Amino acid sequence: MDLSNYQCKGLYDEMFQEDGICRAHYHPFEKLLRKTHPKKLKQLQFSANKSQLAMGMTFNVYHNEEGLEKILHLDVIPRIIPNAEWLQLEAGLKQRINALNHFIQDIYNDQNILNDGIVPRDLIENSKDFLKPCMGLTPPKGIWCHITGTDLIRDKSGEYFVLEDNLRCPSGVSYMLESREIIKRAFPNILNKTGVMPVSNYPTRLLEMLKNLSVKDKPVVGVLTPGIYNSAYFEHSYLALQMGAELVTGEDLIVRDKKVYMQTTQGFEQIDVIYRRIDDTFLDPEAFNPDSLLGVPGIFEAYRAGNIALANAPGTGVADDKAVYAYVPDIIKYYLNETPILNNVPTYLCRKPDDRQYVLDHIEDLVVKETNAAGGYGMLIGPKSTPEEHEKFRNLIKTNPDNYIAQPTLNLSTVPTLVDDSVECRHVDLRPYVLYGEEIDVVPGALSRVALKKGSLVVNSSQGGGSKDTWVLY
Repeated sequence: MDLSNYQCKGLYDEMFQEDGICRAHYHPFEKLLRKTHPKKLKQLQFSANKSQLAMGMTFNVYHNEEGLEKILHLDVIPRIIPNAEWLQLEAGLKQRINALNHFIQDIYNDQNILNDGIVPRDLIENSKDFLKPCMGLTPPKGIWCHITGTDLIRDKSGEYFVLEDNLRCPSGVSYMLESREIIKRAFPNILNKTGVMPVSNYPTRLLEMLKNLSVKDKPVVGVLTPGIYNSAYFEHSYLALQMGAELVTGEDLIVRDKKVYMQTTQGFEQIDVIYRRIDDTFLDPEAFNPDSLLGVPGIFEAYRAGNIALANAPGTGVADDKAVYAYVPDIIKYYLNETPILNNVPTYLCRKPDDRQYVLDHIEDLVVKETNAAGGYGMLIGPKSTPEEHEKFRNLIKTNPDNYIAQPTLNLSTVPTLVDDSVECRHVDLRPYVLYGEEIDVVPGALSRVALKKGSLVVNSSQGGGSKDTWVLY
């Protein structure tokens, strides 16, 4: 493979320096890449695609009228992170999760951070994700955010920034695990030579964390899924299988005497811990959304009574709000008395008059997001949008300013990506996974999402993005 024409001028590339010299941690893979014929790489890519289909690694895009299941395209060229870089990310993520857990516990109990005016009270209390039934609640072991998938990006200077905190039901970890198996088959010897840290024990670590939430010696653990039509059903079934846990839907569960039971072929069996993959408000129609057909009536009362543990805890979504995100540096300083290790992307809150006016005046240069949207929906990328789209979002902001934030358009870092017979640079982000059990545990790997369209900054799978195996080095 000829890499002499590979260029990403003005951007931070993960593999090559601006002068075209390969970064030290990529040397072993660069050597392999230069020795591999383009046709061989195409064959490996074809095999990777077929493997994903054979494994059932598919997802459904809700807004796709064709209704077809698709694979999350796995590019065979990995993203590699050196150990020193990873240690800084690990420390920053642990700090952030610790502070956010303190924050959620506080706002559902003493509300000191609101009383002290660090975070505006109306921002929290008017949020649709602030669940009043959770007031006065302390979850098992005092842990709210057991599983987190934090989205990170890197700007043109090479600095990492936190883009989003995904604290409700973060998805994608199954793709991280299965992608590693596929790439190991494509390049069977290079991982050991390069010194790549394993991720295959994630299901074991996840199961141990879930068991830690129960006081029983041998708790029964289940994965609660909305069902086969959910876009992430592959992941729900995959994780349940890998953990040896029960895969259940709301219809499989019943609450009696504030205890949760699942229906089995041998009758009812009590379940002790549930890894829920259902949004907070759909969890219990008696406590939250009365129209929910996905949840379990009475499960929240069983939770409050201490007879069932839920991960993540109901109510965590309030810290996922993109407007609350802007206050996370203050949250870290308030609870930990520390300076944030990982910075936020500078954020304009349209609820603030001065910020709103700036956004309206400079919308062509900014990324505008709905505070509660996800998956790349409800978003405007100013430099890539038309004047008509700019005007539409100006009107949306004026009508409901609390519902929008804006950020500068950052040029995400790039990584070499196979495009037909050549290698080209494509923008990429990083989603590491964090487990919070007896301690905070950052898994030494991640889902790297890549924008497959040339020049695109949107990496979301629902918007046509792909993925890469992420190698963290010893």
